[in-house]
Amino acid sequence: MNDLLTVILPVFVVIGAGYGAVAMGWFSDSGVDGLMLFSQRFAIPALLFMAIAGLDLGAEFDWRLLASFYSGATVCFLVGIFAARALFFRPAPDSIAIGFACLFSNSLLLGLAITERAYGPDALQANFAIIAVHAPFCYGVGVAVMETTLARRSKASGIVLRVIRSMFSNALVLGIAAGFLVNFSGLPLPVFLSDGLNLLVRAALPAALFGLGGVLYRYRPEGDAMTIAMICAVSLLLHPAIVWTVGNWLDLPRDAFRSAVITAAMAPGINAYLFANMYGVARRVVASAALVGTALTVFTAWMWLSILP
Repeated sequence: MNDLLTVILPVFVVIGAGYGAVAMGWFSDSGVDGLMLFSQRFAIPALLFMAIAGLDLGAEFDWRLLASFYSGATVCFLVGIFAARALFFRPAPDSIAIGFACLFSNSLLLGLAITERAYGPDALQANFAIIAVHAPFCYGVGVAVMETTLARRSKASGIVLRVIRSMFSNALVLGIAAGFLVNFSGLPLPVFLSDGLNLLVRAALPAALFGLGGVLYRYRPEGDAMTIAMICAVSLLLHPAIVWTVGNWLDLPRDAFRSAVITAAMAPGINAYLFANMYGVARRVVASAALVGTALTVFTAWMWLSILP
């Protein structure tokens, strides 16, 4: 109960405040768009840049961590596609978008916030290692499978170019890439620059969580109840269970193990909807799954935190 009250609920109070402010008409849709634009294009890229620039790459990029998390993510992607096709008879493009929702957990807004509140800011190194390859991996897999299925490109080079274009039009990926460049160079940042970026960093998670609440208000659940339930079960239960199993088998260190399981246990992120919207398929079910899954994370995150070492 203590984890629920002191770790999880404060995160969802901020999300709920954003949801309620928009629902009551106290915060406009354009305000939400502006807040999310600020957080996703400026504040969160600054957060990722500073984290990656100062990360001990040799210590934190443990292959066991990435193998544990991304083996689970890949299995969930395939399970989501198979279930959508075989159980709910969705068209192939819809099924891939639904699989992408099972693949893309909210590692950034929910995973970072809950891990930090549970174990402190010093426990986030493994989270940042996961996040550093999260968008490239997920978009790379999702775009490649979707483009191959739709046969929009006759050559493999066309698919590769579309994946690269999707990656490097994303401010989060650019922030991560810039952080790696600074890290590899070993050059210290000027004090005025690091202090200025740290001002942005402090606003990143609160602004993004409040904005997330406003965004979720737009996507109230409609129909497709069984498909939504499947996405939530795969995201909130199957993914962390696989990470738990593989992490134990690979003898993953305790802090990395906790970060991997918590990150895997998060609901589908808004990027899942952006992917569905990019192709114009399964938008309603993916958006609804993000909303329902985010609400259910209150309870499932509490469960996983209670059994983690």
